[in-house]
Amino acid sequence: MKNMLCCLIAIVWICACSDVQEDFQETTEKKYPDQESWNSTIVLTKNGQKRAVVLSGHLTKNNDESVVLMDDTVDVDFFNAEESHISHLNSLRARVNENTNDLLATGNVVVVSDSGVTLYTEELAWDHQRERIVSEVFITLVSDEDTLTGVGFESDSDLKNWIIEKPAGVTDREVQ
Repeated sequence: MKNMLCCLIAIVWICACSDVQEDFQETTEKKYPDQESWNSTIVLTKNGQKRAVVLSGHLTKNNDESVVLMDDTVDVDFFNAEESHISHLNSLRARVNENTNDLLATGNVVVVSDSGVTLYTEELAWDHQRERIVSEVFITLVSDEDTLTGVGFESDSDLKNWIIEKPAGVTDREVQ
């Protein structure tokens, strides 16, 4: 009976120790950001001129990465070379590459140009160098005259000169 009691205590002790070790390993593997900010503004410039202003409810940054992650309500205002406002983007999340100033917006992305064109998609990249909006996924583009859908999209930041790679849609325009 005494041997059985010792074995039972040893088994409980071994199980208890292994659980604590597993919990410890899980918490040490989690990576925490080096910097964290709420209600933040990032200004992206080109040759000293404002091209985009990014607002986010929450952002994080790890010092060993060149990426700023935003995970709470992202709003971006785009500007032309004269620093005049041309369009507005809203998304659930985004990331900015600090080396290139490129932006990747994800989750319920909506871009509204000042001319009234609206773009809906789930993922959209803004190429800072070329000042182009690019999406490789399904998009819907709405203007006063058309509602177009498709996969693969590229445009300037004001949604005036755009290309849909695989288009579909409805228009009220007459074919000439």
